[in-house]
Amino acid sequence: MTTLDVVRIDDPADERLADYNSLTDVVLRSKHEPAKGLYIAESSTVIRRALAAGHRPRSFLMAPKWLDSMSDVIAETGAPVYVAEEPLLKEITGFHLHRGALAAMHRPPLPGVHELLSAARGGAGARRVVILEDIVDHTNVGAGMRACAALGVDVVLFTPSCADPLYRRAVRVSMGTVFQVPWTRIDPWPEGIQALHDHGFQVAALALEDDSVSLDDLVADPPEKLALVLGTEGDGLKARTIAECDLTVRIPMTGGVDSLNVASAVAVAAWATRVPPADS
Repeated sequence: MTTLDVVRIDDPADERLADYNSLTDVVLRSKHEPAKGLYIAESSTVIRRALAAGHRPRSFLMAPKWLDSMSDVIAETGAPVYVAEEPLLKEITGFHLHRGALAAMHRPPLPGVHELLSAARGGAGARRVVILEDIVDHTNVGAGMRACAALGVDVVLFTPSCADPLYRRAVRVSMGTVFQVPWTRIDPWPEGIQALHDHGFQVAALALEDDSVSLDDLVADPPEKLALVLGTEGDGLKARTIAECDLTVRIPMTGGVDSLNVASAVAVAAWATRVPPADS
């Protein structure tokens, strides 16, 4: 049996903990993580899913009580395990670590859009794609990814200004499904929509335009390959984006409500347009 490389920590300023300092500072982490090629996985569930997806850990950080339950999954990695009492962990990270453990993970290189679209469905090619434009809330990114994983979306594409799907909160909210659904950045945007057209996709913008068709109408005669584009929490999709899409679609609503939270809209639209199991 492989022996864990356990390092007891009693100094929050220990230079070996640089990856874990000030995790609550969103601005710092959003710039720091991509630049250093790392991201933070939080909770035993998320760490297990990251490792199962082939991601490589730099190190682990946890309270002593989590060592036994995590030993099976981290023993073969060879990465150091930093262990500290819970008050010290809070001082290091800036928050109460109540979800088991943290892991600093090497950030894998992003694949290209054409590569993902071609490789989906065992090489048969993607049929359902979700594109998120400029979503800045990490919770919405994580919840949207979880919905895509649950509802059969083949590929998720993020515009250049969209929040980082590998930010700690986004990964946590996604319950690790960010490692399950293939995703990458689509750049340039919205000119990158041409890549979807090259692969035979009909691209639908979810927007409240005068010529928007009902989601019910789209579902009644769905295209074989469909990409759904959803926009920011406040302003929705940019006019240039809508102009590049093939059609605009609205979700029918009642009660005087004209829009949904973007993660909820992803779930509704992905469920309604999902590929029937018999055709999978």
